[in-house]
Parts: sequence; C-alpha cells; structure tokens
Amino acid sequence: MILQMVNHIHIKLLFLLTIVFTSAIAKAQQPDTLSTVSSVDTLSTASESAPAKSFIVAEIKYTAKDSIIFSLDGQKVFLYQDAVVTYQDIELKAWFIEIDLERKEAYACGTVDTLGAEIGLPVYKDKQGEYTMRTMRYNFESKKALIEHVVTEQGEGFVVSDVAKKSDDNVFCLKGGMYTTCDHHDHPHFGLRLTKAKVIPGRKIITGPAYFVMEDVPIYFLFIPFGFVPSTSKYSSGIIMPSYGEESTRGFFLRNGGYYWAASDYFDFTVTGDVYMNGSWGLRTGSVYKNRYRYSGNFNAQYIKTITSEKDLPDYATSSDMSLTWSHRQDAKANPYRSVNASVNYSTSSFDRKNIANVVNTNLLAQNTKRSSISYTQRWPDNPFNLSVNLLHSQNSRDTSIDLTIPDLTLTMNRLTPFKSKNKVGGKEVWYEKISFSYSATTKNYISTKESDLFTSASNDDWKNGVKHAIPVSMNLKFLKYFVSSPSINYNERWYFQSIRKGWDADQQKVVTTDTISGFNRVWDYSYSIGTSTKLYTFYTPSRALFGDKINAIRHVMTPSVSMSYNPNFGEAKYGYYDWFEYYNPKSDEIVRHEYSKYEGSLYGSPGNSRSGSMSMSLGNTLEMKVKNDKDTTGFSKIKILESLNFSTGYNFLADSLKWQKVSMTGRTKIFKTDINFGASFDPYALDTNKLGAPIRINQSHLKVNHQLLRLESANLSFGFSWGSDKMKKKKEGEDDAQQPGEDEDIAPEMTAETDRFGQPLAQSELRMMERDQQKTVEYDADGYAQFSIPWNISLNYNMRLAQGAFNKTKMDYDKEIVSDVSFNGSISPTSKWAISFSSGYSFDKKQLSHTSFNIRRNLHCWSMSLNLVPIGTYKSYFFTISANSSMLQDLKYEKQNANRADF
Repeated sequence: MILQMVNHIHIKLLFLLTIVFTSAIAKAQQPDTLSTVSSVDTLSTASESAPAKSFIVAEIKYTAKDSIIFSLDGQKVFLYQDAVVTYQDIELKAWFIEIDLERKEAYACGTVDTLGAEIGLPVYKDKQGEYTMRTMRYNFESKKALIEHVVTEQGEGFVVSDVAKKSDDNVFCLKGGMYTTCDHHDHPHFGLRLTKAKVIPGRKIITGPAYFVMEDVPIYFLFIPFGFVPSTSKYSSGIIMPSYGEESTRGFFLRNGGYYWAASDYFDFTVTGDVYMNGSWGLRTGSVYKNRYRYSGNFNAQYIKTITSEKDLPDYATSSDMSLTWSHRQDAKANPYRSVNASVNYSTSSFDRKNIANVVNTNLLAQNTKRSSISYTQRWPDNPFNLSVNLLHSQNSRDTSIDLTIPDLTLTMNRLTPFKSKNKVGGKEVWYEKISFSYSATTKNYISTKESDLFTSASNDDWKNGVKHAIPVSMNLKFLKYFVSSPSINYNERWYFQSIRKGWDADQQKVVTTDTISGFNRVWDYSYSIGTSTKLYTFYTPSRALFGDKINAIRHVMTPSVSMSYNPNFGEAKYGYYDWFEYYNPKSDEIVRHEYSKYEGSLYGSPGNSRSGSMSMSLGNTLEMKVKNDKDTTGFSKIKILESLNFSTGYNFLADSLKWQKVSMTGRTKIFKTDINFGASFDPYALDTNKLGAPIRINQSHLKVNHQLLRLESANLSFGFSWGSDKMKKKKEGEDDAQQPGEDEDIAPEMTAETDRFGQPLAQSELRMMERDQQKTVEYDADGYAQFSIPWNISLNYNMRLAQGAFNKTKMDYDKEIVSDVSFNGSISPTSKWAISFSSGYSFDKKQLSHTSFNIRRNLHCWSMSLNLVPIGTYKSYFFTISANSSMLQDLKYEKQNANRADF
C-alpha cells in the first residue's frame, strides 16, 4: 500500500503543483497579511528624536523598553528590548535595533530566551502589510533592505525565504525560499522549495525551478520548471482543475473540473462537471450570495447521467438523477414586518446512492426523508392581520412517495376583545368584557403521489385544494375562587371546488367513486364547548421512624380538567353534505345502504354526520419530595419523583353505542439522571367477530366479558442516558471545588534519549524548547503529578413498543408483539489530535445489529487523516484519506476505499 501511495503521490503531485503555480486562484481571498510577533510595553519607555540629516525627509521616532544608548560621536543609537522605530509610513519593531545615521541604515534582530527560544524577532510594517524576519538591515535613503529568514503570508499559504532583498518599490527577491501552508516556518511539514522567486505583495508570486519537500526531505523528481500565482486582495475568477482517478463501475474519470466566476461583491457562480470513461457524466452548478444586513444564502443544482455495464449486455441500463438545494435567510435587521426564508432539499430517490460524494457518507445514504420549505411572512404595523405563504415539500426515497403543497397560504387576525372598555379606571371587568374572538383563513393546493407521476397529466386530478375559514369566540371566567371556566363557540366554513359521487361496482365487488363534479361548494359547521380546570394539592409527611428526618415532605399535585362539547348532526338532507345509495352484497346476502360524504377525502374534511355531545376528562399528576440539603441556602431542595402522569378519556352522551373513548396514559420521570418516558392505550370495550370473521368492537364492557377493567391495546417505554468526561468533571468539581482538572491538551512524551525520531541528536536549544512546551501543556496537582483529561462521551437509548399482533379468537383479543431496539453512540479523544467516534444499535425482535459505523480522525497539524468504516450491512465499506487542511490545496490528498478506487 505504501508503494502504491508513493506512486499516486508522484503522479498527482506533478499535476497538482503545476496547477497551483500556473493557474489563477479562483477562490475568494482576504487581503494579504503577514505573521507577526509583538510584545506589550508595560513599563515606562524612553523616547528621542534623531538629529536632522539631509537624507531624512521626516522625523525618525524611536522608543525602547529597556534602554537607549548613543555612541560617542552621536552617529549611532542602540535600542534594547521592545524597540520601535517609526519613519514616515514605515514601522520597525524588534528586541534590538541599531540606527546608523552615517550609513543611513537601521539594523534589527531578535534574541534567545533562557529556554533557547527566539523572541522579539523583527517585524517590518508598511502600506503593503507586515513581514516577520530573523534579521533586517534597512537603508532609509534607498528604501532597500537585506533580510534573513523573512516570512510572508500569501492567501492561505506562507512564503519563507532564507535570504531576501527588498527593493524600493516593495518587491521582494527571494533565494532559497519555500511556499507552504504549514505555519511551522522553520521546519514546515511539507512545501515547495523555490530556488529563486519574486514576490510582489498583493499582486503575484513568480518562481523559477521548484521541487517538493516533505519533512525536510527533498523530493527532486517532483518539480516544476516555473510558477506564477496571482495574489490579490479581491477574489477573482478562474479555472478549476479536475481531479482524476478510477472507479470499478464507471472507469477512469476527470471529476470536479470547471470554472469559478467571481461575479461581484455580492455573489459568485461555479460550474463543474464529471466525465467517466464508460460515458457517464455529471454537471453541477452553485452560487453563494450575501448582501450584508439584508439577506444571504446559497444555491446548488446537480445532474448525473449514469450508465451501467455496456451496450448489448443484459445488465446494461441508464439512469438520470438530479438534486436541488437552496438555503436563503433574511437578516432580522432588513425588515421588521416582512421576511423571506427558504430551505430546499429535493432530489430523485436514487440520487444519494449514485452520487459519488455520498458513497462514504452513511448519514446521507440512510436519510430516507427530505423536506423543503419556502416561507414568506408579512405583518402590518397597527394592524391585527398577519399573512403567511409557504411552499412545502416532503419525499420518501424508500417508496418514492412525494407530498407537495403549492401554496399554503394563511391569513390570521390577532385575538380581539370588542366589548372591553378602553379607558376604564378601577373596578372589576364585567363578564362580557372578557369575550374575545379571532379569525383565520387557510388555503392549500396539495398532492400526494409517486415521484414518477408528479408532473404527468394523469396526476392533475389528484391535486386537492380548498379554503377554510375559522372564527373561534371564547371567554375566561373564574368561579368558586379556584375554578377557571372557558366557554367557546367555533364556526368553520370550507370552500371546495369539486364534489364526488359514489356507486357500487359489481365487477370489482366494491364501492368506487363514479364521478367528480366541478363547481363551488360552501361547507360550514359549528360547535359549542365549555371547559374547566383546577389544581389540588396533597401533602404527606413520611414516617420518621422509617425515613428519619432527611425527607421533610412529599407533595402530590393533581390537575383535573373537564370539558363539554356539542356538535350538531350535519348529515341531515337539508345541509346536502351527504348522499347514499343501496346495493346488493352477495357475501352477506343482503341489501346494504351505503352513506357517504360528497367531500370525502377533501383537504379540510367534512362535517360530522351524527350528533355528538361529549365530555372529555383528563387528570394530570406530579409527585415531588422536599429533602434536606446543606449546600442549598434555604436548607432544602426539591426532587421530582414523578414529573408527569396523565390520564385522559371521553364520553359521548348522544352516541348510539360505544360511548366511552379509549383511555390514554402518558408519563415521564427521571431515575439516576436518566429520563424515562412511558405510555399506554386502553380500550374499555370487548372484541367480537362479525359475519365475515373480522374482529370488531362490541357495545359490551371488557370488564363484563373478560372480568378486566380495561383492555390493553398498546404500550411504549423509552429511556436513555449519556455520560462523559464533562459530566464527571462537573460532579467532581461539585464534590471538591478546590480541585480543578487540567485542560484537554496533549502531554509531551517523556524523552528517554536526546534524539529526534530519526535518531539524530537534538541541539540544546531544541531540548529547552521541548521542555518549555511540556511545562506549558501539562498542569500539576498538589502532589506534583501531571493532570490531564481525555474527553469522552457515550449515550444509549432504549425503545420498546407493545403492539397488536394477530387476532386470537380463543381469547377474543389480539396477541401482543414486543418490538424493541437499543441504539448507542460515543466518542473519545485520547489527545487533542485524535478523535474516535462510533454509532450502532441492536434490534431485539430482528436479532441483528443496525447500521454501524466507526470514524477515526487524526489532526496532523497542516494535514488530516481519517478512516470511515462501516463493517456490516448494506453499505459495508471503508474510506481512508490523508489530505492537506488548506482549501487551496484540496486536491492534495490520498484516498482509498473498498470500491476498487484510489484517488490522489
């Protein structure tokens, strides 16, 4: 594998290095900046002005932190420690600066501290930028300089030179330089050695013959004869060179080649493409835009043409897939009353499987549902109305179903109290002053269909649309001091533009829709309701003999609520909402009367066809315990034993049968800082079979038939917990505030010999620098032991569902099926450079592992290494990559995966 990697490196570096140094950088760049080293002057300084000379056209100002010494003839000035010299628009800082007025020169250099590290290196600053160097000799008259080891930052990279000469027009001529994106300027991990070069700051870099260097080892056969790199303060357009490689299914390829257009300061545009040996191809476009304080966003579109196998072979196939993503966000400062936002994510169902960028991204491969929304909202000042317009999309790539709403428009009016006195002073509100009402109007155009049928003529009739108006009128009344009542009247009106007719199909032996009638239909209904609620408190003091005096009290809070509602029968003939027909059913040998709604399946439903006078009841419970706590200022703290336990049901007084609704139970609690959620559904009625043998609910209580109060239909239980170094750290700090764990940093390894990793002896200065870095990284406790922490976390979630299985005629009940699974994931960082994460799960009913993945990442300073591994399942794969961190060198990488593909 190492030989293979070297071959790939050789081939592709020749290609890449030519690209980097012969093509325009097409990405946006910031104005050139240079790395600097500076000190803070915290002591008093001495300041003098140089005697005027003929060559001096402006005052030379100089300061030093330690001392300023003049020579006996007055022609030389020596500045020590944090020296600063300013002349016109030039500023020079260094630990030591010598000014020679006779030779019209200034000399600057740094020094070495007690650990052997260089400090106070000269920093030269002018209109073009800042430059850090080891030594510098500058002539005030010619404005030329001779520099040793200068470092300049050009875009995302650095140009480091052993010797440089600065001309009076700020052009640098370099000898023995290096271009790299590694900020270890003395010994970068990699770079391009420039035998000679010229740097024009803010404009361009021109180099002669250059070769690649890796870990101070020259690789002469990886070279370029010359190079030219534009370097401007503005981003510019340019060609994006493609990467190349080989795939097992589509053959050799050129990928991601195209053009970048720097259109303006507000947006750009990119177009790239892929070409494969077997005829497959892809095209991508994208744009990023931003108007400060107004809006920002990005847009991407992709099209892929995939060819499988070869013509005249039985497995030959072609497919076309596309993807569209758009994100738009309006700045909150742009308009306080109007906003436009968008989040669009649409693609064909097979796009993620065929897009090569998603092969190793298992999260995208496992994503079955995609949603999009485009929203526009409008509010009017001093006006109760609000307008909202939405375009909604949802698709499932597993069954290729798609739901589309174009548009969803809602107009709402804030709640008003028309009878409330505006200038009332004192006194209580009269009951009618509490009457309030609001209004909302909604209209939709909606379709649910398959992806392939979305834009066909056959699907045009599947669109559902309509308008719904709602006017709720309500009020709040308080009575008997502890009860709150809320009577309300709700009026709804629907506008539909078609209705249906149904009939019996003798051939298919089923009820079918026989006709769809277009026309305007006004469908309205109303209902009444009233509800009341209160709170009941119960306190209990546990036995001191059993629990001691640690528990002060236990409080039980119950929140009962009851509501009554009435809905008239809108199935009567005078409303015209329902119709009926009769047919002969040979299976049951009887004439059947079938009643149906003319607006069945409509967007907003249809009014009920029977009177309903129902009562809804619910009961909420919480349980808390008050215990002694010496750390709390009040002396006590509250512990929630049961955060919630809710029951709800209902009763329909006007129903002919099955008057009781099902009983629902939900609850939530926390044990050992673990959230536990549970719930269940119960039916008060028994089951039986009809003439066809199908199970049905009968109007007999389950208690009477099976001697049980309620029949369990379903249940669920879920809990999860997470644990990690942060929680342990907080817990430890809570127990011992004086003990503070160390920061999450790498600990320098113990040196067993004074040699580097190549076995060469280390200089004393390097040993002192390593000792200093180790002291800076490691923190020690009171006993002198090194403190360090390894960040880690792990989470586990368990889900259990008790569902109905097959119907058991012997028990007259459904058999119960338990479906349960557990998922877990975690991560650990042994050092600040390493990161390891994993995710998996297990299905107990299927007795198999769910999707499992591992990710290992190593930060190699200016490089990164990562391994993505999916050991089992449909997407079993691995993906290994080593790449440069710089976005400008994004093609400088080595990739290997199990699809018989290796790209560098």
